Amino acid sequence: MAMVAASLGLGASRVVKKLKTGVVGAGVFGAFHAGKHLASARADLVGIHDLDQGRARAVADRFGCRAFAAFSDLVECVDALVIASPAPTHYRLAREALEAGLHVYVEKPLAMNLREADQLIGLAEKKAVVLQVGHQERFVLEALGAPRADALPRRLEFSRCAPPCGRGEDVSVVYDLMIHDLDIARLFGCGRPQRISACGDAHETVATLIFEGGREASFIASRRANQRRRQLTATYDDGAIEIDFMARSVVRNGTRATVESAFADPLGASVEAFFSSILDGAPTIVDGRAGRSALEWAILIEDARLELNAGVAGDAKRLIA
Repeated sequence: MAMVAASLGLGASRVVKKLKTGVVGAGVFGAFHAGKHLASARADLVGIHDLDQGRARAVADRFGCRAFAAFSDLVECVDALVIASPAPTHYRLAREALEAGLHVYVEKPLAMNLREADQLIGLAEKKAVVLQVGHQERFVLEALGAPRADALPRRLEFSRCAPPCGRGEDVSVVYDLMIHDLDIARLFGCGRPQRISACGDAHETVATLIFEGGREASFIASRRANQRRRQLTATYDDGAIEIDFMARSVVRNGTRATVESAFADPLGASVEAFFSSILDGAPTIVDGRAGRSALEWAILIEDARLELNAGVAGDAKRLIA
């Protein structure tokens, strides 16, 4: 692994550090990550790896870095790596990078099962490196002043829908889209669900989770919608707060709580938080355990949906032991 580069500027009061970084995956989101690394004062973007070498070269040329034909060669040249490849590859690539002692940012989902997630978490702890998961909506919520610190919502309603685009279809919509909202629901103080109902198919799923005290969270995720929609309504005893995650803004605040109106760049904020965790020792906002928690709920919902479709679960209500 390359050593973290450090230089002391003349008259500077602190050491300025830069990381040698790489991106795995030259698709749309990999290119987004590459742009954030290139723009950061804390990173030196070394290269891009993708199995499609033509696509890797195109992204590398765009951002002025090197296209790596072999993943292992990129691993040898960097301090930190973003895994933005298809979801079923996340575990294998992240494991190899962690074993090499790299800091790793993994796009969601962290892995495809809890055994794999636990192995990645254990490796990061063993190697004393940062493992961050790409649940960027957390940064939107934090900037908007949500969730409230003074109250718990009675009901959460999530809707995350998009027209067909061909991306992410190697996994179900639960792991592709809904998992963002599952992570968010946990931030609002939702404990382990007591009951889960889910229906739909691999491209469109509706789920409801019931928690202690009758608190409820409902989720709609679709890759068949006519237009994109990413919304949350959190209903409290004193009113509701509506958030539009596409506009990254509060649409309506009917409560007595004070919230901010808008936020600009969650991906950029998450990337800079990753760098800060590595270079400054800052807490990792979305660590491997947070990624595992969202994955656990996704698995429970997907299991409930599949059981219903198989005629096993009846009305799909499932009591969690």
